[in-house]
Amino acid sequence: MAKAYLVGSGIAALAAATFLIRDGGFDGSDIHLFEEQEDVGGSLDAAGTPDTGYTMRGGRMFEAEFRCTYDLLSGIPTLDDPSVSVTQEILAGHEEFAWDDVTRLVDDAGRIVDTRSMGFSERDRLELVRCVAASERHLDGKRITDCFGPHFFTTNFWFMWCTTFAFQPWHSAIEFRRYLRRFIHLFPGFSTMSGIHRTRYHQYDSIVRPLGLWLREHGVTIHTGCHVTDLGLVPGHRHTVVETIYVSRHGQNEKIPVSPDDLVLVTNGSMTDASSRGSHDAAPPPPARRSDAWLLWHRLARGRTDFGNPEVFDKRVPDSRWESFTVTTRDPAFVQALEDFSGRPTGKGGLMTFTASNWLLSIVANRQPVYRDQPEGVSVWWGYGLFPGRAGNHTPKPMTQCSGREILEEVLHHLPFDDSVRARVLETSTAVPCLMPYITSQFLARRRDDRPKVVPEGSVNLAFIGQFAEVPDDVVFTVEYSVRTAWTAVARLLGLEKQPPPVYKGHHDPHVLAAALETMHRR
Repeated sequence: MAKAYLVGSGIAALAAATFLIRDGGFDGSDIHLFEEQEDVGGSLDAAGTPDTGYTMRGGRMFEAEFRCTYDLLSGIPTLDDPSVSVTQEILAGHEEFAWDDVTRLVDDAGRIVDTRSMGFSERDRLELVRCVAASERHLDGKRITDCFGPHFFTTNFWFMWCTTFAFQPWHSAIEFRRYLRRFIHLFPGFSTMSGIHRTRYHQYDSIVRPLGLWLREHGVTIHTGCHVTDLGLVPGHRHTVVETIYVSRHGQNEKIPVSPDDLVLVTNGSMTDASSRGSHDAAPPPPARRSDAWLLWHRLARGRTDFGNPEVFDKRVPDSRWESFTVTTRDPAFVQALEDFSGRPTGKGGLMTFTASNWLLSIVANRQPVYRDQPEGVSVWWGYGLFPGRAGNHTPKPMTQCSGREILEEVLHHLPFDDSVRARVLETSTAVPCLMPYITSQFLARRRDDRPKVVPEGSVNLAFIGQFAEVPDDVVFTVEYSVRTAWTAVARLLGLEKQPPPVYKGHHDPHVLAAALETMHRR
Protein backbone atom coordinates (compact mmCIF):
# COMPACT_ATOMS: atom_id res chain seq x y z
CA MET A 1 0.00 0.00 0.00
CA ALA A 2 1.16 3.54 -0.76
CA LYS A 3 2.20 5.67 2.18
CA ALA A 4 2.06 9.41 2.69
CA TYR A 5 4.73 11.40 4.51
CA LEU A 6 3.89 14.96 5.54
CA VAL A 7 6.55 17.40 6.69
CA GLY A 8 5.09 19.64 9.40
CA SER A 9 1.85 19.50 11.37
CA GLY A 10 0.30 22.90 10.75
CA ILE A 11 -3.16 23.34 9.32
CA ALA A 12 -1.91 22.51 5.79
CA ALA A 13 -0.53 19.12 6.87
CA LEU A 14 -3.52 18.32 9.09
CA ALA A 15 -5.86 19.18 6.21
CA ALA A 16 -3.83 17.13 3.72
CA ALA A 17 -3.95 14.08 5.98
CA THR A 18 -7.71 14.49 6.26
CA PHE A 19 -8.16 14.78 2.48
CA LEU A 20 -5.95 11.72 1.95
CA ILE A 21 -8.37 9.69 4.06
CA ARG A 22 -11.61 11.33 2.99
CA ASP A 23 -10.98 11.66 -0.75
CA GLY A 24 -7.87 9.63 -1.48
CA GLY A 25 -8.88 6.34 0.14
CA PHE A 26 -5.78 6.15 2.36
CA ASP A 27 -5.81 4.21 5.59
CA GLY A 28 -4.79 6.44 8.46
CA SER A 29 -2.10 3.95 9.44
CA ASP A 30 -0.32 4.71 6.15
CA ILE A 31 -0.06 8.44 6.88
CA HIS A 32 2.84 9.91 8.88
CA LEU A 33 3.34 13.52 9.97
CA PHE A 34 6.79 14.71 11.10
CA GLU A 35 6.75 17.66 13.48
CA GLU A 36 9.87 19.36 14.85
CA GLN A 37 8.02 20.78 17.87
CA GLU A 38 6.45 18.81 20.69
CA ASP A 39 2.93 19.87 19.77
CA VAL A 40 0.96 20.08 16.54
CA GLY A 41 -0.86 22.97 14.92
CA GLY A 42 1.96 25.11 13.59
CA SER A 43 0.93 28.77 13.65
CA LEU A 44 -2.52 27.92 15.05
CA ASP A 45 -1.20 27.71 18.58
CA ALA A 46 -2.37 28.63 22.06
CA ALA A 47 -0.95 27.88 25.50
CA GLY A 48 -0.64 29.15 29.05
CA THR A 49 -2.71 29.09 32.20
CA PRO A 50 -4.89 31.63 34.03
CA ASP A 51 -2.16 31.95 36.66
CA THR A 52 0.89 32.43 34.43
CA GLY A 53 -1.09 34.10 31.66
CA TYR A 54 -2.56 32.67 28.46
CA THR A 55 -0.73 33.22 25.20
CA MET A 56 -1.42 32.87 21.47
CA ARG A 57 0.65 34.26 18.66
CA GLY A 58 -2.33 35.36 16.62
CA GLY A 59 -5.96 34.87 15.71
CA ARG A 60 -7.49 33.78 12.43
CA MET A 61 -10.43 35.38 10.71
CA PHE A 62 -12.81 33.53 8.38
CA GLU A 63 -15.54 34.61 6.01
CA ALA A 64 -18.38 33.01 4.08
CA GLU A 65 -16.31 32.24 0.96
CA PHE A 66 -13.67 30.12 2.71
CA ARG A 67 -14.94 27.25 0.61
CA CYS A 68 -12.11 24.76 1.14
CA THR A 69 -11.91 25.36 4.89
CA TYR A 70 -15.63 25.01 5.52
CA ASP A 71 -15.75 21.90 3.33
CA LEU A 72 -12.90 20.35 5.33
CA LEU A 73 -14.29 21.23 8.75
CA SER A 74 -17.86 20.18 7.87
CA GLY A 75 -16.78 16.59 8.54
CA ILE A 76 -14.88 17.27 11.78
CA PRO A 77 -16.83 17.07 15.09
CA THR A 78 -16.36 19.79 17.68
CA LEU A 79 -14.95 18.95 21.10
CA ASP A 80 -17.99 20.34 22.93
CA ASP A 81 -20.61 18.42 20.94
CA PRO A 82 -19.62 15.63 18.52
CA SER A 83 -22.97 15.93 16.77
CA VAL A 84 -22.01 19.45 15.63
CA SER A 85 -19.27 19.98 13.04
CA VAL A 86 -16.62 22.67 13.38
CA THR A 87 -18.11 24.44 10.36
CA GLN A 88 -21.57 24.42 11.92
CA GLU A 89 -20.15 25.82 15.15
CA ILE A 90 -18.38 28.70 13.37
CA LEU A 91 -21.43 29.63 11.30
CA ALA A 92 -23.77 29.42 14.29
CA GLY A 93 -21.38 31.58 16.29
CA HIS A 94 -21.46 34.20 13.57
CA GLU A 95 -25.25 34.26 13.59
CA GLU A 96 -25.29 34.67 17.35
CA PHE A 97 -22.20 36.84 17.90
CA ALA A 98 -21.38 38.70 14.68
CA TRP A 99 -19.04 41.65 14.98
CA ASP A 100 -20.64 45.10 14.75
CA ASP A 101 -17.65 47.36 15.17
CA VAL A 102 -18.31 51.06 15.81
CA THR A 103 -14.88 51.77 17.34
CA ARG A 104 -12.74 50.41 14.53
CA LEU A 105 -10.41 53.42 14.62
CA VAL A 106 -9.54 55.64 17.59
CA ASP A 107 -7.61 58.89 17.12
CA ASP A 108 -4.88 60.60 19.14
CA ALA A 109 -7.39 62.16 21.52
CA GLY A 110 -9.13 58.89 22.27
CA ARG A 111 -12.08 59.77 20.04
CA ILE A 112 -13.90 57.31 17.79
CA VAL A 113 -13.19 58.00 14.11
CA ASP A 114 -16.15 58.13 11.73
CA THR A 115 -15.31 55.26 9.37
CA ARG A 116 -18.39 55.58 7.20
CA SER A 117 -16.06 57.49 4.88
CA MET A 118 -12.97 55.72 3.60
CA GLY A 119 -11.18 59.06 3.35
CA PHE A 120 -10.23 58.68 -0.31
CA SER A 121 -9.20 61.46 -2.64
CA GLU A 122 -10.03 61.11 -6.32
CA ARG A 123 -6.42 60.08 -6.94
CA ASP A 124 -6.69 57.38 -4.27
CA ARG A 125 -9.80 55.94 -5.91
CA LEU A 126 -8.21 55.97 -9.34
CA GLU A 127 -5.07 54.24 -8.08
CA LEU A 128 -7.13 51.65 -6.22
CA VAL A 129 -9.16 50.79 -9.32
CA ARG A 130 -5.97 50.70 -11.38
CA CYS A 131 -4.35 48.28 -8.92
CA VAL A 132 -7.36 45.95 -8.94
CA ALA A 133 -7.43 45.95 -12.73
CA ALA A 134 -3.66 45.45 -13.20
CA SER A 135 -2.20 42.11 -14.21
CA GLU A 136 0.16 40.32 -11.85
CA ARG A 137 2.79 40.46 -14.58
CA HIS A 138 2.60 44.26 -14.42
CA LEU A 139 3.03 44.22 -10.63
CA ASP A 140 5.88 41.70 -10.60
CA GLY A 141 8.41 42.66 -7.92
CA LYS A 142 6.59 45.90 -7.00
CA ARG A 143 5.69 47.18 -3.54
CA ILE A 144 2.37 48.76 -2.55
CA THR A 145 4.13 52.13 -2.37
CA ASP A 146 4.95 51.80 -6.07
CA CYS A 147 1.23 51.92 -6.87
CA PHE A 148 -0.11 54.60 -4.51
CA GLY A 149 0.71 58.16 -3.50
CA PRO A 150 1.47 59.22 0.10
CA HIS A 151 -2.11 60.32 0.86
CA PHE A 152 -3.47 56.80 0.38
CA PHE A 153 -1.55 55.63 3.45
CA THR A 154 -3.30 58.22 5.65
CA THR A 155 -6.86 57.18 4.74
CA ASN A 156 -9.33 55.40 6.99
CA PHE A 157 -9.35 52.60 4.44
CA TRP A 158 -5.63 51.99 4.72
CA PHE A 159 -5.66 52.04 8.54
CA MET A 160 -8.48 49.49 8.57
CA TRP A 161 -7.12 47.36 5.72
CA CYS A 162 -3.52 47.19 6.92
CA THR A 163 -4.44 46.32 10.51
CA THR A 164 -7.12 43.80 9.56
CA PHE A 165 -4.76 41.90 7.28
CA ALA A 166 -1.31 43.04 8.58
CA PHE A 167 -0.13 44.78 5.41
CA GLN A 168 2.78 47.23 5.42
CA PRO A 169 3.37 49.88 2.71
CA TRP A 170 6.49 48.05 1.54
CA HIS A 171 4.71 44.72 1.07
CA SER A 172 3.98 43.06 -2.25
CA ALA A 173 1.67 44.86 -4.66
CA ILE A 174 0.74 41.44 -6.05
CA GLU A 175 -0.51 40.26 -2.66
CA PHE A 176 -2.32 43.56 -2.04
CA ARG A 177 -4.10 43.27 -5.40
CA ARG A 178 -5.11 39.69 -4.62
CA TYR A 179 -6.58 40.79 -1.30
CA LEU A 180 -8.54 43.62 -2.92
CA ARG A 181 -10.03 41.20 -5.44
CA ARG A 182 -10.57 38.35 -2.99
CA PHE A 183 -12.35 40.43 -0.34
CA ILE A 184 -14.05 43.10 -2.43
CA HIS A 185 -17.43 41.70 -1.37
CA LEU A 186 -16.61 42.71 2.22
CA PHE A 187 -16.19 46.40 1.36
CA PRO A 188 -19.71 47.56 2.36
CA GLY A 189 -19.39 46.16 5.89
CA PHE A 190 -15.64 46.50 6.22
CA SER A 191 -15.64 49.23 8.87
CA THR A 192 -17.97 47.19 11.11
CA MET A 193 -16.23 43.88 10.28
CA SER A 194 -19.69 42.34 10.05
CA GLY A 195 -18.65 39.87 7.36
CA ILE A 196 -15.85 38.33 9.44
CA HIS A 197 -16.38 34.91 11.02
CA ARG A 198 -14.58 33.69 14.15
CA THR A 199 -14.10 30.31 15.80
CA ARG A 200 -15.90 29.71 19.11
CA TYR A 201 -12.64 29.48 21.04
CA HIS A 202 -9.12 30.25 19.94
CA GLN A 203 -7.96 28.39 16.84
CA TYR A 204 -6.10 25.63 18.66
CA ASP A 205 -9.10 24.51 20.73
CA SER A 206 -11.58 25.05 17.90
CA ILE A 207 -9.66 23.67 14.89
CA VAL A 208 -6.37 21.96 15.68
CA ARG A 209 -7.54 19.79 18.55
CA PRO A 210 -10.68 18.51 16.73
CA LEU A 211 -8.65 17.77 13.59
CA GLY A 212 -5.89 16.08 15.57
CA LEU A 213 -8.41 13.93 17.43
CA TRP A 214 -10.14 12.91 14.18
CA LEU A 215 -6.83 11.96 12.57
CA ARG A 216 -5.65 9.93 15.55
CA GLU A 217 -8.99 8.12 15.67
CA HIS A 218 -8.35 7.15 12.04
CA GLY A 219 -4.91 5.78 12.86
CA VAL A 220 -2.68 8.60 11.60
CA THR A 221 0.75 8.73 13.25
CA ILE A 222 2.13 12.12 14.27
CA HIS A 223 5.84 12.03 15.09
CA THR A 224 6.69 15.01 17.33
CA GLY A 225 10.22 16.04 18.20
CA CYS A 226 11.13 14.83 14.74
CA HIS A 227 12.21 16.97 11.84
CA VAL A 228 12.99 16.32 8.22
CA THR A 229 16.42 17.65 7.27
CA ASP A 230 16.52 16.77 3.57
CA LEU A 231 14.94 14.77 0.77
CA GLY A 232 16.81 12.47 -1.57
CA LEU A 233 15.63 12.70 -5.18
CA VAL A 234 16.19 10.06 -7.84
CA PRO A 235 19.30 11.36 -9.66
CA GLY A 236 19.20 12.07 -13.37
CA HIS A 237 15.47 11.37 -13.62
CA ARG A 238 13.52 13.62 -16.00
CA HIS A 239 10.72 13.74 -13.42
CA THR A 240 10.94 14.72 -9.74
CA VAL A 241 10.77 11.56 -7.64
CA VAL A 242 11.54 11.48 -3.92
CA GLU A 243 13.30 8.26 -2.94
CA THR A 244 14.57 9.05 0.59
CA ILE A 245 13.50 11.17 3.55
CA TYR A 246 16.28 12.19 5.93
CA VAL A 247 14.97 12.58 9.46
CA SER A 248 16.44 13.63 12.80
CA ARG A 249 14.41 12.08 15.60
CA HIS A 250 15.38 13.25 19.09
CA GLY A 251 18.97 13.69 17.92
CA GLN A 252 19.17 10.38 16.03
CA ASN A 253 19.49 10.43 12.24
CA GLU A 254 17.30 8.12 10.16
CA LYS A 255 16.66 7.43 6.49
CA ILE A 256 13.16 6.51 5.31
CA PRO A 257 12.94 4.87 1.87
CA VAL A 258 10.20 6.23 -0.37
CA SER A 259 8.71 4.52 -3.41
CA PRO A 260 7.35 6.41 -6.45
CA ASP A 261 3.84 5.42 -5.33
CA ASP A 262 4.30 7.06 -1.95
CA LEU A 263 3.52 10.76 -1.44
CA VAL A 264 5.71 13.40 0.20
CA LEU A 265 4.02 16.70 1.09
CA VAL A 266 6.35 19.41 2.40
CA THR A 267 5.38 22.52 4.36
CA ASN A 268 8.12 24.82 3.09
CA GLY A 269 8.94 27.87 5.19
CA SER A 270 7.20 29.05 8.37
CA MET A 271 5.69 32.42 9.17
CA THR A 272 5.93 31.83 12.94
CA ASP A 273 9.46 30.42 12.83
CA ALA A 274 11.88 31.67 15.50
CA SER A 275 9.06 33.26 17.53
CA SER A 276 10.13 34.30 21.01
CA ARG A 277 7.88 34.88 24.01
CA GLY A 278 8.52 37.28 26.82
CA SER A 279 6.58 37.60 30.06
CA HIS A 280 4.72 40.23 32.04
CA ASP A 281 8.06 41.35 33.46
CA ALA A 282 10.45 40.66 30.57
CA ALA A 283 10.68 41.45 26.86
CA PRO A 284 10.92 38.59 24.36
CA PRO A 285 14.51 37.37 23.96
CA PRO A 286 16.23 37.83 20.59
CA PRO A 287 14.92 35.33 18.01
CA ALA A 288 16.62 31.95 17.92
CA ARG A 289 17.96 30.26 14.80
CA ARG A 290 15.77 29.50 11.83
CA SER A 291 13.86 26.24 11.98
CA ASP A 292 14.32 23.33 9.63
CA ALA A 293 11.24 24.43 7.68
CA TRP A 294 13.34 27.20 6.11
CA LEU A 295 16.57 25.21 5.97
CA LEU A 296 14.86 22.29 4.22
CA TRP A 297 13.42 24.62 1.59
CA HIS A 298 16.86 26.16 1.01
CA ARG A 299 18.39 22.71 0.51
CA LEU A 300 15.67 21.59 -1.88
CA ALA A 301 15.76 24.80 -3.93
CA ARG A 302 19.53 24.84 -4.35
CA GLY A 303 20.33 24.61 -8.05
CA ARG A 304 16.65 24.44 -9.07
CA THR A 305 14.26 27.06 -10.39
CA ASP A 306 11.03 25.07 -9.96
CA PHE A 307 11.19 24.92 -6.13
CA GLY A 308 10.95 28.67 -5.56
CA ASN A 309 13.33 31.12 -3.92
CA PRO A 310 13.25 31.05 -0.09
CA GLU A 311 15.75 33.91 0.19
CA VAL A 312 13.04 36.32 -0.91
CA PHE A 313 11.07 35.52 2.24
CA ASP A 314 13.52 34.82 5.07
CA LYS A 315 16.24 37.43 4.62
CA ARG A 316 14.34 40.65 5.43
CA VAL A 317 13.28 40.35 9.06
CA PRO A 318 12.81 44.12 9.66
CA ASP A 319 10.23 44.08 6.84
CA SER A 320 8.36 40.97 7.99
CA ARG A 321 8.20 41.13 11.79
CA TRP A 322 5.61 42.32 14.21
CA GLU A 323 4.77 41.64 17.82
CA SER A 324 1.59 40.39 19.46
CA PHE A 325 0.53 40.14 23.09
CA THR A 326 -2.09 38.22 25.03
CA VAL A 327 -3.59 39.69 28.19
CA THR A 328 -5.18 37.62 30.95
CA THR A 329 -7.14 39.64 33.49
CA ARG A 330 -8.71 38.54 36.75
CA ASP A 331 -10.88 41.65 37.08
CA PRO A 332 -13.78 42.67 34.81
CA ALA A 333 -12.63 46.31 34.83
CA PHE A 334 -11.02 46.24 31.39
CA VAL A 335 -13.79 44.48 29.45
CA GLN A 336 -16.44 46.59 31.20
CA ALA A 337 -14.62 49.82 30.34
CA LEU A 338 -14.16 48.60 26.76
CA GLU A 339 -17.87 47.81 26.50
CA ASP A 340 -18.76 51.28 27.82
CA PHE A 341 -16.40 52.95 25.34
CA SER A 342 -17.39 50.87 22.30
CA GLY A 343 -21.07 50.49 23.06
CA ARG A 344 -20.83 46.81 22.24
CA PRO A 345 -20.81 43.72 24.49
CA THR A 346 -17.55 41.82 24.72
CA GLY A 347 -17.13 39.71 21.61
CA LYS A 348 -19.12 41.96 19.28
CA GLY A 349 -16.77 44.92 19.10
CA GLY A 350 -14.19 43.66 16.62
CA LEU A 351 -10.73 45.15 16.14
CA MET A 352 -9.85 48.56 17.58
CA THR A 353 -6.84 50.37 16.08
CA PHE A 354 -5.15 53.44 17.57
CA THR A 355 -4.23 55.53 14.54
CA ALA A 356 -1.77 57.76 16.44
CA SER A 357 0.08 54.84 18.00
CA ASN A 358 3.76 54.78 17.02
CA TRP A 359 3.51 50.98 17.15
CA LEU A 360 0.16 51.09 15.27
CA LEU A 361 -1.46 49.06 18.03
CA SER A 362 -4.70 47.12 17.54
CA ILE A 363 -6.62 45.19 20.20
CA VAL A 364 -9.62 42.87 20.28
CA ALA A 365 -11.66 41.32 23.08
CA ASN A 366 -13.36 38.28 21.63
CA ARG A 367 -16.30 36.33 22.96
CA GLN A 368 -15.50 34.82 26.33
CA PRO A 369 -14.28 32.28 27.23
CA VAL A 370 -11.50 32.33 24.64
CA TYR A 371 -9.98 29.14 26.09
CA ARG A 372 -12.06 26.05 26.82
CA ASP A 373 -10.47 25.71 30.27
CA GLN A 374 -10.70 29.43 31.06
CA PRO A 375 -12.17 29.88 34.57
CA GLU A 376 -15.18 32.04 35.22
CA GLY A 377 -14.11 35.51 36.28
CA VAL A 378 -11.05 35.46 34.00
CA SER A 379 -11.02 37.38 30.70
CA VAL A 380 -8.56 37.14 27.80
CA TRP A 381 -7.91 39.74 25.14
CA TRP A 382 -5.28 40.11 22.44
CA GLY A 383 -3.44 42.76 20.47
CA TYR A 384 -0.53 43.45 18.20
CA GLY A 385 1.74 46.21 16.92
CA LEU A 386 2.72 46.54 13.26
CA PHE A 387 5.75 48.75 13.99
CA PRO A 388 7.50 47.11 16.97
CA GLY A 389 10.87 48.73 16.16
CA ARG A 390 9.66 52.25 17.01
CA ALA A 391 9.63 53.93 20.42
CA GLY A 392 6.17 54.05 21.97
CA ASN A 393 4.08 57.15 22.62
CA HIS A 394 4.08 56.57 26.38
CA THR A 395 6.94 54.10 26.73
CA PRO A 396 10.20 55.57 25.34
CA LYS A 397 11.42 52.20 24.05
CA PRO A 398 10.78 50.02 21.01
CA MET A 399 8.04 47.50 21.54
CA THR A 400 10.58 44.72 21.02
CA GLN A 401 12.35 45.82 24.21
CA CYS A 402 9.23 46.10 26.35
CA SER A 403 7.86 43.71 28.93
CA GLY A 404 4.21 42.71 28.89
CA ARG A 405 3.44 45.25 31.60
CA GLU A 406 5.04 48.07 29.60
CA ILE A 407 3.03 47.10 26.51
CA LEU A 408 -0.14 47.07 28.61
CA GLU A 409 0.70 50.56 29.90
CA GLU A 410 1.12 51.72 26.29
CA VAL A 411 -2.31 50.33 25.34
CA LEU A 412 -3.97 52.01 28.30
CA HIS A 413 -2.30 55.29 27.32
CA HIS A 414 -4.37 55.26 24.10
CA LEU A 415 -7.69 54.42 25.77
CA PRO A 416 -9.84 57.14 27.43
CA PHE A 417 -10.21 55.20 30.68
CA ASP A 418 -10.26 56.65 34.18
CA ASP A 419 -7.04 56.44 36.17
CA SER A 420 -8.78 54.14 38.64
CA VAL A 421 -9.64 51.72 35.85
CA ARG A 422 -6.10 51.82 34.52
CA ALA A 423 -4.75 51.03 37.97
CA ARG A 424 -7.12 48.08 38.40
CA VAL A 425 -6.22 46.69 34.99
CA LEU A 426 -2.49 46.94 35.65
CA GLU A 427 -2.86 45.34 39.09
CA THR A 428 -4.95 42.38 37.95
CA SER A 429 -3.62 41.58 34.47
CA THR A 430 -0.81 39.48 33.02
CA ALA A 431 0.42 40.37 29.54
CA VAL A 432 2.59 37.97 27.54
CA PRO A 433 4.32 39.42 24.44
CA CYS A 434 5.46 37.40 21.44
CA LEU A 435 7.90 38.62 18.78
CA MET A 436 7.56 36.99 15.35
CA PRO A 437 10.35 37.85 12.88
CA TYR A 438 8.79 36.13 9.84
CA ILE A 439 5.09 36.65 10.49
CA THR A 440 4.40 38.59 7.27
CA SER A 441 7.25 37.15 5.21
CA GLN A 442 4.70 35.74 2.76
CA PHE A 443 3.68 39.37 2.01
CA LEU A 444 7.16 40.56 1.05
CA ALA A 445 7.64 41.95 -2.45
CA ARG A 446 8.27 39.02 -4.78
CA ARG A 447 8.24 37.83 -8.33
CA ARG A 448 5.72 35.35 -9.64
CA ASP A 449 8.07 32.35 -9.57
CA ASP A 450 9.45 32.90 -6.06
CA ARG A 451 6.93 30.43 -4.62
CA PRO A 452 6.93 26.87 -5.96
CA LYS A 453 3.79 25.44 -7.50
CA VAL A 454 1.91 23.09 -5.19
CA VAL A 455 2.86 20.26 -7.52
CA PRO A 456 5.94 21.29 -9.52
CA GLU A 457 6.00 20.45 -13.21
CA GLY A 458 7.05 16.83 -13.68
CA SER A 459 6.69 15.89 -10.02
CA VAL A 460 5.65 12.29 -9.45
CA ASN A 461 5.30 12.17 -5.66
CA LEU A 462 6.36 15.57 -4.23
CA ALA A 463 4.14 18.54 -3.40
CA PHE A 464 4.52 21.77 -1.45
CA ILE A 465 1.80 22.93 0.93
CA GLY A 466 1.21 25.90 3.20
CA GLN A 467 1.73 29.64 2.95
CA PHE A 468 4.75 29.53 0.65
CA ALA A 469 3.34 27.34 -2.13
CA GLU A 470 1.71 29.09 -5.07
CA VAL A 471 -2.06 29.02 -5.60
CA PRO A 472 -3.24 31.46 -8.29
CA ASP A 473 -5.81 34.07 -7.19
CA ASP A 474 -6.09 33.05 -3.53
CA VAL A 475 -4.56 35.01 -0.64
CA VAL A 476 -1.83 34.00 1.78
CA PHE A 477 -1.96 34.59 5.56
CA THR A 478 -5.29 32.76 5.73
CA VAL A 479 -6.31 29.30 6.88
CA GLU A 480 -8.14 28.98 3.58
CA TYR A 481 -4.90 29.29 1.61
CA SER A 482 -3.20 26.50 3.55
CA VAL A 483 -6.23 24.22 3.24
CA ARG A 484 -6.49 24.92 -0.50
CA THR A 485 -2.83 23.96 -1.03
CA ALA A 486 -3.44 20.72 0.87
CA TRP A 487 -6.51 19.80 -1.16
CA THR A 488 -4.74 20.74 -4.41
CA ALA A 489 -1.71 18.59 -3.54
CA VAL A 490 -3.78 15.51 -2.72
CA ALA A 491 -6.12 15.86 -5.71
CA ARG A 492 -3.35 16.40 -8.26
CA LEU A 493 -0.86 13.81 -7.04
CA LEU A 494 -3.59 11.18 -6.89
CA GLY A 495 -5.33 12.31 -10.09
CA LEU A 496 -8.67 12.63 -8.33
CA GLU A 497 -11.80 13.76 -10.10
CA LYS A 498 -12.86 15.79 -7.07
CA GLN A 499 -10.89 19.03 -7.12
CA PRO A 500 -10.97 22.04 -4.76
CA PRO A 501 -13.82 24.46 -5.43
CA PRO A 502 -12.79 27.56 -7.41
CA VAL A 503 -11.54 30.64 -5.61
CA TYR A 504 -14.36 33.13 -5.03
CA LYS A 505 -14.09 36.03 -7.49
CA GLY A 506 -16.45 38.75 -6.38
CA HIS A 507 -14.77 41.25 -8.69
CA HIS A 508 -16.52 39.46 -11.57
CA ASP A 509 -19.96 40.14 -10.03
CA PRO A 510 -21.43 43.51 -11.13
CA HIS A 511 -23.54 43.76 -7.96
CA VAL A 512 -20.48 43.26 -5.76
CA LEU A 513 -18.53 45.81 -7.78
CA ALA A 514 -21.35 48.34 -7.57
CA ALA A 515 -21.56 47.99 -3.78
CA ALA A 516 -17.80 48.33 -3.44
CA LEU A 517 -17.71 51.44 -5.62
CA GLU A 518 -20.52 53.01 -3.62
CA THR A 519 -18.52 52.39 -0.43
CA MET A 520 -15.40 53.93 -1.99
CA HIS A 521 -17.30 57.14 -2.82
CA ARG A 522 -18.84 57.74 0.59
CA ARG A 523 -17.87 61.10 2.04
